[in-house]
Amino acid sequence: MSFRKYKRYVEEGDVVAIHMGRDTLKAVTVVKDEIQSNKLGSFPHNDWIGREYGSKVYSKKGSFVYLLHPTPELWTLMLPHRTQILYLADISFISAYLELKPGSRMIESGTGSASFSHSIARTIAPTGHLFSFEYHEERANLARQEFKDHGLDDLITLTHRDVCKDGFGLSDTVNAVFLDLPAPWEAVESAKKAFKQHRTGKICTFSPCIEQVSKTVAALNEHKFVDITMFECLIRNQEVYSVKKLTVDHAIQNIRHMDARRKENKAKAKRSIDEVNEEEPVPVSVSPVDEDDIPDMTISRTRLEMKGHTSYLTFATFLPVEAGTAPAATE
Repeated sequence: MSFRKYKRYVEEGDVVAIHMGRDTLKAVTVVKDEIQSNKLGSFPHNDWIGREYGSKVYSKKGSFVYLLHPTPELWTLMLPHRTQILYLADISFISAYLELKPGSRMIESGTGSASFSHSIARTIAPTGHLFSFEYHEERANLARQEFKDHGLDDLITLTHRDVCKDGFGLSDTVNAVFLDLPAPWEAVESAKKAFKQHRTGKICTFSPCIEQVSKTVAALNEHKFVDITMFECLIRNQEVYSVKKLTVDHAIQNIRHMDARRKENKAKAKRSIDEVNEEEPVPVSVSPVDEDDIPDMTISRTRLEMKGHTSYLTFATFLPVEAGTAPAATE
């Protein structure tokens, strides 16, 4: 099973994204003779094998789920959380700003739940490489197994190491560095050595507190990085829905209808109070606009509430060193 290329049909051993409703996804490994049970019913895995990805499959009680091919985006929404993770807004922004592309060689520290790792691997494939570092041994072992299961182990080298104390052990090797650490400023010096010394490189740190940003910027300045910039990504969702496309003529007709109704009600009330008067003529009603005659129009608007802060993204540029001063490359 591979997260970096697509296939058409579900096979035994595949990791399938089960879509059970809006914002409800679950990763399931297809095993012959097993049954997936959830709130929608029971779904035998044997019914999935050989189905085309994107198919709708039904339970005995008539409810259904969709079988989706896993992607890094879907994995971010359904992965087992071992740490706080990066989501799509930050992932896409960081990937673009670090100028990641096929063939890029990159450092990531720490690996965590490997949400970003999957996206990086797909972006730099087939000739790039990700050097991922995680100081927590159990998390490192779990992530390493996931990379193997998802067909990414040839693109990712995962090392259990505290890079703030021991460095990355790389020199003149990578184009980009991403640091998601409690104290990223402690790894800046080692990151500088890891860059390809005769090419421009990009570094990004991911920090929830502005005090961390301040210390990181000081370290970047000390080690001669340039173009230091900080961003904060906020998500503003759009609500999309249909409304009736009323024209001025529609509005005028509805106003006349309301005026006619008021006059009719006033006349009826007067007759009930003063029955001795001759019955007054009731005004002729004006019909309202028939909604079936009004075309629909799709519009969108932003929600009043917006998701809050995740972390600050601090970017900087590594400039090439003078010829003859770069250390020998190591891996």
